[in-house]
Amino acid sequence: MSDKPVEDTPLAGKPVPFRGGGFLPRPKKIVAPIVFIGLIAFWEWGCRTGFISPLILPAPSEAFEAFMNLVNTGLLWQHLAASLQRLLIGWFSGTMLGIIVGTLIGLFSIARSGLQPLVSAIFPIPKIALLPLFIIWFGIGEGSKVATILFGTFFPTVIATYGGIDNVDRGLIRMGQSFGLTRMSIIRKIILPGALPAILSGTRISAAIAIILLVAAEMIAAEYGIGAYILIAGSLMATDQLITGVAILSCLGLIFAWIIGRAEKYFLKWRA
Repeated sequence: MSDKPVEDTPLAGKPVPFRGGGFLPRPKKIVAPIVFIGLIAFWEWGCRTGFISPLILPAPSEAFEAFMNLVNTGLLWQHLAASLQRLLIGWFSGTMLGIIVGTLIGLFSIARSGLQPLVSAIFPIPKIALLPLFIIWFGIGEGSKVATILFGTFFPTVIATYGGIDNVDRGLIRMGQSFGLTRMSIIRKIILPGALPAILSGTRISAAIAIILLVAAEMIAAEYGIGAYILIAGSLMATDQLITGVAILSCLGLIFAWIIGRAEKYFLKWRA
């Protein structure tokens, strides 16, 4: 064993970045655009040289032409408006209900005993399989589509919420009790802020699930919507339009991720 003092080792004296119990990553903002542009350039080159068959995958330039055609005809805004209305109503309602129910399960024994087994039993069921049932209950209009998205986003939010509450440091709760804080103050000042990282992570997952269910719901008897646009493009073998629809969905996912990321920076300043 070396007698060399710790302070003389190469790693001694270097501060360790710390955040929430782990090492702080330093994202390189320039890397993502380089990777994205390189991938698009390779894709375009492969299509133009014949390395990638246009029957399998159209060139990005062809997909961009299909996108501009959507913009010029005004159909883009009709499809986007229909999809965004269903997505926002279903996702917001499912998330809010999930946070409420998850908080009840996390804080109250009766709610945990009665609701947690029910959530565990229903959560594994593919929500798309329930779409025909929702159509029978709510009709073939907007109600069944919104209900599918709501139902699909509700359960992961519930699990993320009560899981975050369960993982709050019990030492902090005991410290609040020792200072004479009321139960409501402990919930508001210790438990909910401590569970917020897990809740926001749950909203990321539920947003992705909401977009998946949106497409599935719109592929059944929807005149407008990104899912309906993709379904029609696939039936016509219009791969350029199909890639355009997929790209629009990807942009929606990025926008949701960016909004949730901004919410994390705002609400989790204490974790920095």
